[in-house]
Amino acid sequence: MIKFIIPAIIVLLIVVFWEKITEIVFKKFNIRLNYIVMSAVLIAIATIVLLINYG
Repeated sequence: MIKFIIPAIIVLLIVVFWEKITEIVFKKFNIRLNYIVMSAVLIAIATIVLLINYG
């Protein structure tokens, strides 16, 4: 049960603090995060994790 709760909490925190995360990344690396690229990376990671767990 914990293996489902912890990723949900992490995703929730990323969604809630997305603006602060983008500001911090922009200040440190002077790079703006592209929402399409980030969402594609998150979907790919989620797909890989699901395939590992249920494959």
